[in-house]
Amino acid sequence: MTMPAPGVHLPSLWRYLWSWVVGALLVVWTTLLLVAWYTGHHEAEEITDGQLEAVARLWLSVEPDKTLSIPEPIASSRTRAYVQDVAVLHWVDGQLFTDTHNLAGSLGLSDPPAKGFSNRVQTTGHGEVRWRVYAAPGQDEHAADFVAVLMDLDHRVDLGRDMALKLARPALLVLPLVALLLWWALRRGLNPLVRLSRDVAALDGLGGQRLDTAHRFHEFSSTVRAINTLVDSLQAQARREREFASDVAHELRTPLAAMSLQASAAQHDPSPERLALLEANALRAGNILSQLLELARAQRDGTGREAWKDLSLGDVAAGLIASHAQEGFESDHELSLEQPEQPVVLHAQPMLLELSLRNLIENALRHTPAGTQVVVEVWQNASEVGVSVSDDGQRADAPRPAQAPVSSGLGLGLRLVQRLAEQLGATLHRDTGEAPMTTRFTLRWPR
Repeated sequence: MTMPAPGVHLPSLWRYLWSWVVGALLVVWTTLLLVAWYTGHHEAEEITDGQLEAVARLWLSVEPDKTLSIPEPIASSRTRAYVQDVAVLHWVDGQLFTDTHNLAGSLGLSDPPAKGFSNRVQTTGHGEVRWRVYAAPGQDEHAADFVAVLMDLDHRVDLGRDMALKLARPALLVLPLVALLLWWALRRGLNPLVRLSRDVAALDGLGGQRLDTAHRFHEFSSTVRAINTLVDSLQAQARREREFASDVAHELRTPLAAMSLQASAAQHDPSPERLALLEANALRAGNILSQLLELARAQRDGTGREAWKDLSLGDVAAGLIASHAQEGFESDHELSLEQPEQPVVLHAQPMLLELSLRNLIENALRHTPAGTQVVVEVWQNASEVGVSVSDDGQRADAPRPAQAPVSSGLGLGLRLVQRLAEQLGATLHRDTGEAPMTTRFTLRWPR
């Protein structure tokens, strides 16, 4: 994972969440305005249409006097906006009897219109005026009557706008309070996450510290466990590094100390024996450093998973036996390979696998007496894939119990193999092997 460069400010989770909250509030706010606008105008239409129909029924139920007067509008005051002014046209036997606002001529209503609701446009000197018309005939004793009730559509629009504002205004006033409460709740709700972040930032993973698992929130449990698992892994890795450094120092101290003594003695008596011992200890120290360099190079080249590939364990083992044949001949060791007919394929990093197996073979050649048989066996079963190096020479250190994992104190070569096995996803075991073998080291991979 790429870490941000120094000085680069990462976006704030608080601002990110708050932007989503504000966006959600704006969506709610806009939706509320649209719903209020639609509802107000829809209700205004129903109310005014109902008012027109009610006036028409009332007019048909009485015997009005013939009048052509134009009354003053009664809805001129905003305090009485819900009381809408209407005009009435009344026909008796097809003849216009009443026209309260003198609208018949300008609207073309000298004759009764069609029954029901309709819209008409009046052209005046100030522009066009739209009217809502409801027409209805009389019944029974009023069968000769026909009434049309009209209302200015602009008044109905004003009524709808007023109703929409009265519907939306309380909610619009409450929404800022809701936003403030959400802001406060969001700040308080993020406090546990902020505290956890501070605990993680102050955590000394290599100092033995761990996060407290007693958290109030269940959602943090998995995160805390994952962080503690990572800390435990880092601490175990640091412990292995310290043990490995101690083993390296111990392995190097012996040949270096011997070289110092032999060099000091050679100054007074440079005999061939002392010079040979000095050379042998120098070669031993050089071999240790060579192994360390090979390990570092293998780890560097094998860090990426793209460096891994499918390998034949038998081919890798055969190549290493061939490269050590001369050394085995000179030390009077018999090297052999046992493998199944079908190739045993393993997905691994080639250099790491070769280095680990080569160290096991060299360990068997160096720590067993002449005449020892060294057998490299490749095998697989339903649950595991493995390769083992066995010998029938009696080691200086007694074999461990069967299936015992390798621990510290077994020399630098085996410590290298153990570290390589961890990187390869394998486990390294030591046991006595099968007779006549006395020692066996095995690398196992689960299938």
